Amino acid sequence: MKTNEWFIRQRDRFKCKESTALHGIVYGAALISLVMVGLCALVLYQSRQDALERTRETSRNVALIAERDIVRNFELYDLSLQAVIEGLAQPEVMALPDHLRRDVLFDRAATAKYLEALLVLDETGDIVVDSVSEVPRKANFADSAFFKAQRAGDAGLYISDPLRFTLEHDMQSIVLSRRITRADGTFGGVAMIAISLDYFRNLFAGLSLGERGSASVIGQSGLMVMRQPYDVRIIGRDIKTASTFKRFIAEKEGDFSDTASIDNVRRLYTFKTLPHLPFIIMVAMAETDIYATWRRRALTIGSLMATFGLAFVGLSAVLGTQLRRRMRAESELQLLARTDGLTGLNNRRTFGEVLDLEWRRARRARSVFSLLFVDIDRFKAYNDTYGHQAGDKALAAVAKCIGESIRRPGDTAARYGGEEFVVVLPNTPAAGASFIAEKIRVAISDLSLAHAGSEFGRVTASIGTASWDPESAMDVSDMLKDADRALYRAKAMGRNMVAFASRCAGEVISAECTDIEQGLLVR
Repeated sequence: MKTNEWFIRQRDRFKCKESTALHGIVYGAALISLVMVGLCALVLYQSRQDALERTRETSRNVALIAERDIVRNFELYDLSLQAVIEGLAQPEVMALPDHLRRDVLFDRAATAKYLEALLVLDETGDIVVDSVSEVPRKANFADSAFFKAQRAGDAGLYISDPLRFTLEHDMQSIVLSRRITRADGTFGGVAMIAISLDYFRNLFAGLSLGERGSASVIGQSGLMVMRQPYDVRIIGRDIKTASTFKRFIAEKEGDFSDTASIDNVRRLYTFKTLPHLPFIIMVAMAETDIYATWRRRALTIGSLMATFGLAFVGLSAVLGTQLRRRMRAESELQLLARTDGLTGLNNRRTFGEVLDLEWRRARRARSVFSLLFVDIDRFKAYNDTYGHQAGDKALAAVAKCIGESIRRPGDTAARYGGEEFVVVLPNTPAAGASFIAEKIRVAISDLSLAHAGSEFGRVTASIGTASWDPESAMDVSDMLKDADRALYRAKAMGRNMVAFASRCAGEVISAECTDIEQGLLVR
């Protein structure tokens, strides 16, 4: 295609843009500085949001790890209780001597870390089997909530609020209990495990939560089970009237910012209600800790940006000359950078501009106009088999075939993307487009480039063509779609062939049409 006139117009356009830009350099310096300050503020804001999001993600991970540990351990404790109840129901186990019966009932569960007591209580609340003593210790738990709940009916696995378990040591604990039901369905007592709250305390030990951050396990009743940093006075505190707790109960899982009722510090709360367990895990990071690093960075960047803005205004006149030279060089580079470096054909950007130019020209002159889509068959398999270097050579060879197959000054070939090429054929009817397409297809096939992944054993191409004439109602986007559909029709029919789009007006079908399917005629 003769493009001297087109390049001259493009060069003149760039010069006009250069002149317009240069006239506004000095007057726009202050405005540019303001824009830079605004962009800096936007970046700092995004950085602040990133700091918040990182904290959210860290808090969620901490809550998730804590949840998995609690669920796993409480499942093991529950299995121990169920094993005890099953053993009590077996006469042969109950007939064993006391020390053997204890070993069978409690196995190794009694030695588990943080387990304060594993007991069997009779229907009156007295200890009848003790995991640590052949002679059960003396104590009665008839007035305990965990006992009353099971006596009133089968409560399943009952988990108590924090309490002081005073069987041997005065320990802060929670109790897990299950009902023992006799064969006749009557209440036979309770199997229970007392777990030290040190389990929850050690669960959060060592976490880096900042100077004012905290992590807590809260009962759904509103009582504080454990809080890190640890304060014995907070354990068992009722917080059900706190606004934060009300959101925990209402939303089950999520995060929000609020001021703590315990110490009046504003924090980001990330919380999760444990399924099947009466606990809420909460990780709270103080906003002062979340944004501490960001504040230092914002102060530094803000100071630097202010200095830069002032310097930019002062140096705008000096930079004007350098900018003028740079813009001139860039305009020349933009005119030169219009070809595909691998194939030597026009690139996609140039194709779009040439297509628009020729389309407008065809409409003005009311001349015919055709378009080819060329796609190398099974090119991905070729790359996978022979490597990308061989693939690049194949692309260059195909591009050469295409370039040598179009000789008229107005014909233009371009690399459309990957292994796909396009050819613009001004003043070319459908028959001429089909002839040129077939010529290209044969030339590519005659390259005889070996292709083990192809059914033809060599590199081949499928080609779709579309044409426009002055009587057609199509626009350029319709032509592109038709050529693309024709290409895929050629692929569907077995590859290594040419297919052209046929648009028949109304009910009139050309006598040349012998096989129409979805508007496409394949030859």
